[in-house]
Amino acid sequence: MREKVDVAVIGCGEAGIYAAYELTRLNPGLKVLVLEKGRDIYSRSCPIVAGKVRECVQCPVCDTMCGFGGAGAFSDGKFNFTTAFGGWLTDFMPAKEVMDLIGYVDEINVAHGATEEVYSTSSPAAKALEKKALEFDLHLLQARCKHLGTENNLRILQNIFEDMKDRVDFRFNTEVDKIENLGEEGYRLTTAKGDEVDCGWLVAGPGRSGAEWFANQCKGLGIQLINNQVDIGVRVELPARVFEHITDVVYESKLVYRTKQYGDQVRTFCMNPYGHVVAENVEGINTVNGHSYADPALQSENTNFALLVSNRFTEPFNEPYRYGKHIASLSNMLAGGVLVQRFGDLVKGVRSNDHRMSKSFTRPTLTAAVPGDLSLALPKRQLDDIIEMIYQLDKLAPGTANYDTLLYGAEVKFYSSRLALSGELETALPRFFAIGDGAGVTRGLAQAGASGVKVAQVITRRLKEIGK
Repeated sequence: MREKVDVAVIGCGEAGIYAAYELTRLNPGLKVLVLEKGRDIYSRSCPIVAGKVRECVQCPVCDTMCGFGGAGAFSDGKFNFTTAFGGWLTDFMPAKEVMDLIGYVDEINVAHGATEEVYSTSSPAAKALEKKALEFDLHLLQARCKHLGTENNLRILQNIFEDMKDRVDFRFNTEVDKIENLGEEGYRLTTAKGDEVDCGWLVAGPGRSGAEWFANQCKGLGIQLINNQVDIGVRVELPARVFEHITDVVYESKLVYRTKQYGDQVRTFCMNPYGHVVAENVEGINTVNGHSYADPALQSENTNFALLVSNRFTEPFNEPYRYGKHIASLSNMLAGGVLVQRFGDLVKGVRSNDHRMSKSFTRPTLTAAVPGDLSLALPKRQLDDIIEMIYQLDKLAPGTANYDTLLYGAEVKFYSSRLALSGELETALPRFFAIGDGAGVTRGLAQAGASGVKVAQVITRRLKEIGK
């Protein structure tokens, strides 16, 4: 079967949702089709989260990563008002425009049930914390932040879906196999089911799980790719009290440190006070992430956060995504899934096992993680960077380097090889736009949503220019 639409959107993550939302708001009657290989927001359910299994069962399509809301649907819903992190949209447009777009996305969220409470960075306590961090050569990147909460994030997305479903054609459980350039006629998408969709305008927001597929499609279309960074590291879990004096002041604290041994940059990422460590499945590779609920009844006694080492490669290497997957697959090979080790065991050079873990004062919230040895999975350079960073954090938050601090691995943030895009996020092919994390231009809820809105506004302006 072949059909024709005005605009086709690939991917129903944060970027794709806001692109379709704004397109249909500004252009009533425009035929917008969203193709998503995952399920709708009501049908997504990870067997691990549901308590049906302890370990990943390799679902053909991962409900944690795919479906309405993308990977962000089951995140703890941090919404950061900043251009300092969360993406690279300022490479394409002025910082003020990015902030205006982020503010508009927040307005949409609030209209659909998001909190209006914001963690400020201007308080005396926040300024004092920033100064204290500098004493230890730790650089605190602060931003106004909203914590939506994992459970509230889902509710907001459900409300947005209900608002959109009558004006947007959503096709769930529909994977796009191929993108074909039809020249002036636009583009043809062929699905895994064999159906074809022709569109005059194409917006690609494949998300993290579709990043490798999208990069291959772009290569086939002759679109230039630029190496993007790969972030490799671990998720740290420790008693919440260790970081309370930080997380009570700035909920999302990003601490950046340049190691003395190698001069590499290490950063904290995705801080989850009183949160839970969770497993993710990215195209058959088990990685680790963190959640945090707004409801105190659902919270744990621990805080978790990622420690990531950023690596940016140069020619001739051009497959950063595959490199990250390879590192993650090593820990999968050793543990059959996510691996966990006590910090003291790692430094001592011994493998954590069930007996040693049973003596730990810090109890893991991801009970399916298998005790093991991270030094057999992570490259030495990244591991040395992480250990140095933990000792440095211990100066700001004493207790970080405790023997029983837990390290889960591997945590890998996959970013597609970045596309060469215009300031309007358009590829070298006319009327073909790329947005969100899977296109390598964002890495968080706020900027992903902003990228979708931007493209919708660009398409709307051009439609008016040609009188449609």
